[in-house]
Amino acid sequence: MSQLAVEITDLSFSYKGQNSIFLDHFSLQVPKGSRFGIFGPNGAGKTTLMYLMTGLLPYDRGEIRLNGLDLRRNKKSASSSFGFVPQDFSFYEELSPQENLAFFGAWAGLGNSEIRQRSQALLEMLGLHDVGERPVRTFSGGMKRRVNLAIGVLHKPSILFLDEPTVGVDVQSRHAIIEYLKMLNADGTTLVYTSHQLNEAEDLCKKIALIDDGKLILLDDLDRLLLLHRQEGLEGLFLELTGKAYRD
Repeated sequence: MSQLAVEITDLSFSYKGQNSIFLDHFSLQVPKGSRFGIFGPNGAGKTTLMYLMTGLLPYDRGEIRLNGLDLRRNKKSASSSFGFVPQDFSFYEELSPQENLAFFGAWAGLGNSEIRQRSQALLEMLGLHDVGERPVRTFSGGMKRRVNLAIGVLHKPSILFLDEPTVGVDVQSRHAIIEYLKMLNADGTTLVYTSHQLNEAEDLCKKIALIDDGKLILLDDLDRLLLLHRQEGLEGLFLELTGKAYRD
């Protein structure tokens, strides 16, 4: 059995209509059970990499393996092992949380009984039990983020990809989401996370990769990097390695 949750080897990717290669011979390894952060300036390639790892974008060359399974050759089996919580909301706003979970649970191949049990447990855990039958369009931003998260973990994935999972939420929702993610990780779920919330990332992530312009700049344990670069936090490390110039 592979001890890697994600293994990217010699990956190359270019956007259609562009002459330049965005990712060129890119390689990355994410150990099973890790709390792994991917960071970089705007346009560095973080979200593109997330879309490649989850099969939402096809790559030109190279290989991506999830739990040892080649994503291209074993897409169905590999896809069933991960969950994805995207930055954009991935639910139907006119439906309630319970209805959304029932739909996405059936899509993931879960039985009715398992969907009911998992939905009730998640709604309770994420503070949504009392609003489980209300249309999601009436929810605050923080509540919507928690619905997004519930959908992503409904089928108990062994790898959870998170792209800005707390953007635009209040302090209470952010705290609840991060604590729940830590609990999932303690139970064995590998977290692959990206965010611009560097204080939050410092609390959640144990190992980080820093990318810029589609290239891997560094990969190491966060504590070791902070010590090596004599920085007190991830923000200082980020600025030292990527510069202070605007990246609009």
